Amino acid sequence: MARVYNFSAGPAVLPEEVLKEAAEEMLDYRGCGMSVMEMSHRSKVFETIIQEAEADLRELMGIPDNYKVLFLQGGASQQFAMIPMNLMKNGVADYIITGQWAKKAYQEACLYGNAKAIASSADKTFSYIPDCSDLPIDEDADYVYICENNTIYGTKYKTLPNTKGKILVSDVSSCFLSEPVDVTRYGLIYGGVQKNIGPAGVVIVIIREDLITEDVLPQTPTMLRYKTHADAGSLYNTPPAYGIYICGKVFKWLKKKGGLTAMKEYNEKKAKILYDFLDGSKLFYGTVRKEDRSLMNVPFVTGNADLDAKFVSEAKAAGFENLKGHRSVGGMRASIYNAMPIEGVEKLTAFMKQFEAANL
Repeated sequence: MARVYNFSAGPAVLPEEVLKEAAEEMLDYRGCGMSVMEMSHRSKVFETIIQEAEADLRELMGIPDNYKVLFLQGGASQQFAMIPMNLMKNGVADYIITGQWAKKAYQEACLYGNAKAIASSADKTFSYIPDCSDLPIDEDADYVYICENNTIYGTKYKTLPNTKGKILVSDVSSCFLSEPVDVTRYGLIYGGVQKNIGPAGVVIVIIREDLITEDVLPQTPTMLRYKTHADAGSLYNTPPAYGIYICGKVFKWLKKKGGLTAMKEYNEKKAKILYDFLDGSKLFYGTVRKEDRSLMNVPFVTGNADLDAKFVSEAKAAGFENLKGHRSVGGMRASIYNAMPIEGVEKLTAFMKQFEAANL
């Protein structure tokens, strides 16, 4: 069977080149006689894999030496608790609510201290990014938290919030490595890799060294302390070894493609094809304020639930998978991450034109 065009929001499409390489190395990784799935995480071979992965990620993102890179488990959702446990020194944190994931992070932080929702776009179903130029930031806030790209609703911060000197913490799960980033503007930046980088099971945390301390909330489990993992080079316990190995291959693929500047240009080109079609369509329309549109996740609707369902069904039959929108939004959503080829977006828009002609 031919590969489909997979528009899933995550776990999501991976580069074919990476999948083929991994397949070739499945039974015997570079002459060691075993798969990466089978090898000890304490072995020299795996040590090289994780060290190379970190070095390549540092190069891609320009990560300064005073930031640690941690390959962890528990997904982005575990970070919702880990962040306040480790960073709430004053017991206060400010959250900007732009969707389900920011809301969940905020709710979790409320369990550990005085978390405050200082801005929100809930009033218009999270279809825009609120003005963050002059926020009511608490003087005692330990950090300001954002979810930078909203997977479900398709919004993206084009300008980072003015945190008035407070540490910025950002969940970048669905825009990770899609464009250049100035890591120094964040105290902590993290993301689950299953959207734009690798298979489910790994979360990458990039954290400034001065934020990694013994001074954490009382009764914080050993496994939920950043210091535990930073001191052990992400090898305190058995890491998600195979996932890290695939991430490493994606980092090398990105470097070969020209790095994050080249990826941003490619992603802009892909997104423009789809957004231009939506803006000119008589049947379909996008749900996000134009200036806040994500390059990665594109939600759209017809305005008719039955027609939406018909489109998803016929698209699937035509080889376009996972276009159904999130259950909280409905409609459709095309996630066009780094590994989605431009042909996939071109063919999708061609199919949408056909569907429109047949259903208007």
